[in-house]
Amino acid sequence: MKLPIIRQFYQNQTPEKLEATLEVLESFCEFRNVSDEDINVAGELITNICGALEVHANVKNGMSEKDALNSFAQKVMGSIDK
Repeated sequence: MKLPIIRQFYQNQTPEKLEATLEVLESFCEFRNVSDEDINVAGELITNICGALEVHANVKNGMSEKDALNSFAQKVMGSIDK
């Protein structure tokens, strides 16, 4: 997870485009001959896209961009600590 990338995705892409990209990456990971390295890269992109989608949703519900980004980061860090 990289907040600068999530911010970039949030600021430059619509939720619809992010969701379409997410579907493609998830489908890519299901191919049989995809290497572990490729899956790791796709997984990192998936995490960042999901973060941008969550930021879009939180901003739509009235949260500031900064707070929405920090909220997502805290959620991810909290799940890692468990």
